[in-house]
Amino acid sequence: MFRAAWRSLKSHTLRLVLSTLAIVLSVGFVVGTLIFSATLERTFTDLFAQTTADVVVSPDTEFTGQGFAGEVPTLPTSTLDAIQDVPDAAKAGGTVFADGVAIIGGDGEPIGQNGAPQFGSNWTDDEELTPFRLIDGVGPTSNGEVAIDSVSAETGELAVGDTIQLVSPTGSMDAELVGIFRFGTSGNLAGATIAAFDTTTAQDILLDGQEAYTSIDVVAADGVTQQELADQVTSVVGNDIKVQTGEEAADEAATQITDALGFFNNLLTAFALVSLFVGAFLIVNTFSMLISQRTQELALLRAVGATRGQIVRSVITESAIVGLVASVIGCLFGIVMTMLLTAFFGALGIEMGDTPLVLSPSTFLIGLILGTGVTVLAAWFPARRASKIPPVAALRDDATIPTSSLRRRGIIGAVLLVLAAWALVSGASSADGGGFALVGLGTLGALIGAIIFIPLLAKPVTRTIGAPLPRVFGTVGRLAMDNSARQPRRSAATASAVMVGIALVTGFAIITTSASKSVNAAVDEVVGAEFLISNNNQRPFPTTIGDEVEQIDGVELVSRSGLLQAEAVHPDGETSFQFPTIVDPDTITEVLTLKFSAGGFDDLTDTTTMVDEKTAELAGLDIGDSVTLRFSGGSVDLEVAGLYQAEGFWSGFVLTDGAAADAGVSIGDAFLYVKAEPDADLDQIRSEIDAILEDYPTVNVQTQQELKEQIEDQAAALLAILVALLGLAIFIAVLGIINTLLLSVLERTREIGMLRAVGTSRRQVRGMVTLESIVLAVFGACAGVLLGLAFGITLQKALSGFGFTVLGIPWVLVLILLVVAVIVGALAALWPARRAARLDVLRAITTE
Repeated sequence: MFRAAWRSLKSHTLRLVLSTLAIVLSVGFVVGTLIFSATLERTFTDLFAQTTADVVVSPDTEFTGQGFAGEVPTLPTSTLDAIQDVPDAAKAGGTVFADGVAIIGGDGEPIGQNGAPQFGSNWTDDEELTPFRLIDGVGPTSNGEVAIDSVSAETGELAVGDTIQLVSPTGSMDAELVGIFRFGTSGNLAGATIAAFDTTTAQDILLDGQEAYTSIDVVAADGVTQQELADQVTSVVGNDIKVQTGEEAADEAATQITDALGFFNNLLTAFALVSLFVGAFLIVNTFSMLISQRTQELALLRAVGATRGQIVRSVITESAIVGLVASVIGCLFGIVMTMLLTAFFGALGIEMGDTPLVLSPSTFLIGLILGTGVTVLAAWFPARRASKIPPVAALRDDATIPTSSLRRRGIIGAVLLVLAAWALVSGASSADGGGFALVGLGTLGALIGAIIFIPLLAKPVTRTIGAPLPRVFGTVGRLAMDNSARQPRRSAATASAVMVGIALVTGFAIITTSASKSVNAAVDEVVGAEFLISNNNQRPFPTTIGDEVEQIDGVELVSRSGLLQAEAVHPDGETSFQFPTIVDPDTITEVLTLKFSAGGFDDLTDTTTMVDEKTAELAGLDIGDSVTLRFSGGSVDLEVAGLYQAEGFWSGFVLTDGAAADAGVSIGDAFLYVKAEPDADLDQIRSEIDAILEDYPTVNVQTQQELKEQIEDQAAALLAILVALLGLAIFIAVLGIINTLLLSVLERTREIGMLRAVGTSRRQVRGMVTLESIVLAVFGACAGVLLGLAFGITLQKALSGFGFTVLGIPWVLVLILLVVAVIVGALAALWPARRAARLDVLRAITTE
């Protein structure tokens, strides 16, 4: 039986090529993501291991955020003095390092505006006490001098000797670029920009003039271990200060960065698995049709003594060989994918340095198991049907593989769809945090249920879609309609591959559109200011900007707001990551109109907080409850004095700058809401604001309309990224259509020959196959759109309490998807249709 399987495999090699390609692409995507993730982790682990001192001393805080300038905990200079007296400390140095310094490129635009941190630091020439490695020029030694990382220098087209502009929360400044450095072996730190100053200047810019440090690096004397030195330092500074060995500090720093970038890896892996899932439909169709063409051959094997188990094992052996070969090629392709991902991240400014690719055996093993396993599992269903061929079928010319009734399958699919519908509706109407999980579970159940149930719909739906074809194309159209409905299982499997991709695209499109429309509605209903001034990345900017804007003629008032990072401690002891908003309670009511279910801005003081209803519900908070907010610089206990309805980007905790100051946080403005007087000249006000912002390229002013347009552009960009990630799955679905049609042409060789013999032209044959392909593609697209609408609508309802208050359905995109399905169907049919049209008539009608 093994030899029979091998001969069969060799005789159908070309027919399995497209199936193999699907597995190659999917496995390559998975393996490439795993290799990239491992390489990324190794890069930063090695990087920090090489650049971290023997002992690192830092403030011991309950919460560690990204650390914007102004909210960074510090150590007094006396701590450094005490550490320098430790007997086994060869040397020690203070470090100032915080986010908040933007580097302006030669084109006048900020460098690194992709959300990555913009770090500022102090400089030291001692390489044992710094991760910076000078590659050009010298280090800064006085005010007015700066050194920057090599990636920023290259991106901004900056060179040593240039006068460059920098913007920080304390203001804008010009400095001479005296040096360019690398962060260890890497050009920068995970895409972040880094500007280094002399220590005094760094303290003025980043620590509001404090003579303090954010951490202290200590080098051990010869023969002293890191742990021995750490113990000695702890005995000097006490247990209230965090003391780590270099290994511990390096591991923690590397983990923080890889965790931050891990979202991309998880996203890529998820879409790779979707592609693999879609590829399974192609495998099912391929083996179903190949087995159908070998009915008499398999029946003959049964007649000469082969058991049902041997038939199954024969087909499974074929699929295992196909899956294994494809997976091996896919693993090799994964290395190419890693290189592409590395180049992509490099374009974003995240360099991998000189770290070689981490080619772990376990990574390739996962790829082999996934690819081979999916192929074997997909082939098991047609193999099981093949085993039911009766031996007597070898004597019949019209023998076919026995197929079970679709009734049981329909019942199972219907039950799953009903349960999925219940989960989706329950999730949409859920009043707690479980709604999102229910919608996710319902989405998965609906996909599986639709895949199981869809064969029952194949015949009536394809006939409905193809109904206009006979009237438009005559006999050719009727044949195309009949062919698409002839094999419900095959049509359903082909359509399901398209359905999955279209469903996910539609669902994501609804969420991104709803997010955009919700924010737009919030701008119209909530924001009462004519202008909004903000930083490109929501970081704080100098308070002097607000002071100057307040002096413009026609400006009635300026309401200041800031954004922080914190950890909320719930009454039950659980914690959650939050982005609290700082507002001025005296002016906020003039520019924002929020809907409060309890309390209001009048109740906001330095000891109270407001919180949106959904966040309060998840945290178990109500009016009068106390909540602890932990910041990088400390913590504060606040009483919940108001509950409001989340609107667009307005959600979470709201507190005063006084409350933030009590927590050790002193941060500049991140948003300015500018309200004009009733009869003011808005164009003149805008012109004067633009003039004020000329020295601050990172800060923008927008009208309400401009803000809405920006949000729409961001939503469109996000959707484009998601569609691009789903592109592989959609491409594999197209391969599935091509493969199905090719095998269908081979299966119907005699039939097509007869059509040609009775006068059907080559053009008509091509048209028949093309129309059949279009019907199958539209069938899958319609099913996908319906599922996508269900997913998107229910998910929006589940997220309504988090600011997704307006449902947005992109009907234009839905129409485009249906049109694209027609185009895809036509393109996918090009090769099969050409092959069908070129069949030799005499050979075709004598084919068995």
